[in-house]
Amino acid sequence: MALYPLLRPLVFRLDPEAAHRASIAGLKALPKRRPPTFPASLTTSVAGLGFPSPVGLAAGFDKDAEVFAPMLGLGFGFVEIGSITPLPQSGNPRPRLFRLTEDRAIINRMGFNNRGQADALRRLAARDRSQGVVGVNIGANKDSSDRIADYAAGVRAMAPVADYLAINISSPNTPGLRQLQDEGALKALLSAVAEARGPDGPPVFLKLAPDLGEGEPDQIVRVALAHGIDALIIANTSLSRPALKSPLGGEAGGLSGRPLRPLALDALRRFREASGGGIPLIAAGGIENADDAWARIRAGASLIQLYSALVYRGPGLARRIAEGLARRVREAGFASIAEAVGTG
Repeated sequence: MALYPLLRPLVFRLDPEAAHRASIAGLKALPKRRPPTFPASLTTSVAGLGFPSPVGLAAGFDKDAEVFAPMLGLGFGFVEIGSITPLPQSGNPRPRLFRLTEDRAIINRMGFNNRGQADALRRLAARDRSQGVVGVNIGANKDSSDRIADYAAGVRAMAPVADYLAINISSPNTPGLRQLQDEGALKALLSAVAEARGPDGPPVFLKLAPDLGEGEPDQIVRVALAHGIDALIIANTSLSRPALKSPLGGEAGGLSGRPLRPLALDALRRFREASGGGIPLIAAGGIENADDAWARIRAGASLIQLYSALVYRGPGLARRIAEGLARRVREAGFASIAEAVGTG
């Protein structure tokens, strides 16, 4: 992990998607290791789940549930795999993943490429659940005639092996998917999800876009609370394009990484105001150090997730952020990180 700054130039010579597959292969080859022990001050609870650290791995890195155990071993407090669709799909044509090195950002238009629920289910069913929290991010197939039915099928299939389920209706790379955030469609979707989960299923989180209009957070919060959603993930990648230095900034797809920081933080604050703390929030987007993570927690997030920052900062990032958060909790005079949520 300490060698990553030296290895990064070599990694960056590879096509981004090839580099990602090489990373997955390398992680699978690592010796098995138990997750580290975190300071007790970082332990927190969301939706009845205990998280040893609030620093999680966002969906998109481990699409097919291949390396959740090594990522927990590297110091993530939880891992979210996927997005997983009912049927395998190849995703959008290549190239579809771009490093904006000058901006420490990523643009992707992957299109839910994955090997399908049945493939991931086998590995998730065999996992040691005592080793950490693993959530499953569920998507819909691009060519599905009934996307709500796809989400319901995903909930039924993955509920037995997931510590939580994340309903992803915010990817910008599946045409029409974000329309499920509209009030009427969202009510229909969440009713189907609740029925598919049943009374004994795992918690359900809802992953949302940062590109929302005036009043939309209030509307979404009302529907989410009415349908028993356990947490909101704020937020997915953005279609917006702030000032970017990279010549790749005009590529189509969702933007993630450092330039997303102000937009994602603003979206988090809007959802915190809309919810009044009535539903837990999970922050994602533009988090690359302990200061960023602390700002999200003070703004109302109970947990944080990262992915793009790993490309630029290396695999030791989760532990470094956790260490930094433990220090900030101590310096602020809090007994636990839960006490800091929403105090900023």
